[in-house]
Amino acid sequence: MKTLVPKALRRGDTIGLISPSSHCSFPDRIQQAVTYLEKNGYRVKPSIHLNRIDTDPAIADEEKLQDLHGMFGDPSVAAIICLRGGAGSYRLLKKIDYGLIAANPKILVGYSDITALSLAIFSKTGMISFSGPMLATELHGPTAYTEEHFWGMLTSPAYALSLLNHESHPVTCVREGCAEGRLIGGNLSVLSSMIGTPYLPPFRDTLLFIEDINEPAYRIDRMLSHLGNAGLLAESRGILLGQFTGEPERNGENIRLEKIFDYYCQHAHPEGPVMRGLSYGHICNLMTIPVGARYRMEVSASAFSLRALEPVVLQ
Repeated sequence: MKTLVPKALRRGDTIGLISPSSHCSFPDRIQQAVTYLEKNGYRVKPSIHLNRIDTDPAIADEEKLQDLHGMFGDPSVAAIICLRGGAGSYRLLKKIDYGLIAANPKILVGYSDITALSLAIFSKTGMISFSGPMLATELHGPTAYTEEHFWGMLTSPAYALSLLNHESHPVTCVREGCAEGRLIGGNLSVLSSMIGTPYLPPFRDTLLFIEDINEPAYRIDRMLSHLGNAGLLAESRGILLGQFTGEPERNGENIRLEKIFDYYCQHAHPEGPVMRGLSYGHICNLMTIPVGARYRMEVSASAFSLRALEPVVLQ
């Protein structure tokens, strides 16, 4: 399948806002994010049902799909940013018009539950999307690091050539080496639930990146075991472990998690590098990662690099 690369954002472009997952209980954050985008020189277009709440999944899904399709079909919209994660986007996968998206490739940004959309869209269309900050979780008040990665990735083809970790996230080399492949991944809980469906891309020749929040160690163990039993860890050319925050930290399970990660490293490709500590997850200093783009990772006891092998946006 041919890779579809969206056009880079330019000042004055219109950014569409959608909420394909959960709603936000703090509407002031939405306005703060809108103000932030406008101050950076962009027009903002909220979808018709942005932050709408409906307890009937059938009605909610219809509204979310209308907004998603509307933004991809609108020629005035250059990029689409999701409100937040939560739950619900995976219910849309069967009903999405992938032909519409393939005919109108554009920047799509979101992580956590939006992992389902990113992986399904890449699987069905080959379009690169971006696992990065969202309106109600980061863009209402982003850190300098988050800002730099977000705008750099979406506006400059040259920026993606090298992604740097935040200084507060030390890299641990679990297995040294170098590998090339497509960046495939996102939230571990969402990704593992997609195994066995036609919406999960092939893992052969990929670099797997994963994170999660508020998942105890035994559940992370179970999900990684599921990936291993499905043969996906062995197919991945390299593994990048992001931040696993919340529950493990509160329960003092960090050491146990390290042992779990070391264990599943043995299930990975025998020559594939594995690292821990990527600046990616439910964290303040968040890296923006282009899902589906070809990268080269290299890790050793003293160095880590992640470099693009192809453009992730076009001028």
